[in-house]
Amino acid sequence: MSDFCHIPVLPQEVVDLLAFPADKPLRLIDGTLGGASHSALLLQKHPLMELLGIDRDEDALAAAEEKLAFARDRVFLRRGNFSEMFDYATELDWETVDGILLDLGVSSPQLDRPERGFSWRFDGPLDMRMDNRSEMTAARLLNRASAEELGKIFAEYGEFRGAYRLAQEIVARRENAPFGSTSDLVKVCDDILGKSHPGKLPVPTLVFQALRIAVNDELGELKKTLSNAVSHLNVSGKIAVISFHSLEDRIVKEFFRRESTDCLCPPGLPVCRCGHRATLAVLTKKPVTASEKELNENRRSACAKLRVAEKIKI
Repeated sequence: MSDFCHIPVLPQEVVDLLAFPADKPLRLIDGTLGGASHSALLLQKHPLMELLGIDRDEDALAAAEEKLAFARDRVFLRRGNFSEMFDYATELDWETVDGILLDLGVSSPQLDRPERGFSWRFDGPLDMRMDNRSEMTAARLLNRASAEELGKIFAEYGEFRGAYRLAQEIVARRENAPFGSTSDLVKVCDDILGKSHPGKLPVPTLVFQALRIAVNDELGELKKTLSNAVSHLNVSGKIAVISFHSLEDRIVKEFFRRESTDCLCPPGLPVCRCGHRATLAVLTKKPVTASEKELNENRRSACAKLRVAEKIKI
């Protein structure tokens, strides 16, 4: 029995917004399968739904296989990046699908296992890989990247003050001893950025977030996937994305805005020259967030934002 136990965020909201006729054969791609809690609910609600589930984490896939055993003949699991989902769909002869689900960020089991190195709260190796087959680790990045490269990562992905100052100190300290553990990084964060204040976001949180995003190319994966999503959706097909920080949400919001707009020409032109036509209708004018009940039961749902759009006929 797998010990990969992840509490899904916004489970009922995902099921309600990814609503389809119960008697219709359906194909859904869950590009960030995790423990498969969202997909299990959707498969239970739609007995004619087939699922392509993808995850980089072999532990997550093992847990998902157990959880989805009740629908084994309708489930296809693949280990890889979610940006590869349409290649996997093609292997199944799925030219188009009815739904795409992305639950971004890091899962609770990944955060809570010190050996994965995702959390500053536990002493462990500076790993942070979602796929342990990858050569890039947080330690490798910290010990090889230039001060300019690290500063850019911290500033763009962490959005905190002192990003370049921290990067310069990391480069200086690694001359004496390479960074190898999460506690090494926490120490330099405390020394340069200061200790966390009660009621404030812990200082290392954004530093670890920035490194994790860079190690796993999370924003690049998201942009690549969204750029290919519309062409693989059936008309009336839906795409749902749960994000956990402003950078992800900004990318999703801008993509939905662009794809739900007819003309993208600069204001003032008498005639449209771009020829762009809307392909999506946004179903969530504002992002859906956790209810008070869910917040009390799962504190990690506090940052979750769900946006959903539906493909329209051009």
